Amino acid sequence: MSIHLQTKTYLTQLQTVMFELDLWQTIPPKKEAFASTEPFSLDTMTANEWLQWVFIPRMHALLDSGAPLPTKIAVSPYVEEALKETVGLSRLLQPLIELEQLLQKQ
Repeated sequence: MSIHLQTKTYLTQLQTVMFELDLWQTIPPKKEAFASTEPFSLDTMTANEWLQWVFIPRMHALLDSGAPLPTKIAVSPYVEEALKETVGLSRLLQPLIELEQLLQKQ
């Protein structure tokens, strides 16, 4: 399986888990939230908002355009800390960690 197909699989798994854990939102953050210059949009979005509205779409954009995928990615430590009180956190972290490991090997 190609790295692009594996990446899509992990992103789909992440979306599914977010939906199952009731972290998936139907309404996006306000337009201003996307103008943040802070890592992970810490000052304007929650971790699950950032995953849904920034990380997942940006990864899909890279895949769709054929652009190189990042090789140094560390999203899981932030998500683990920011959502440490979330029931089912390990399920949420699993596809992120697998994606990080995949991209670091390329």
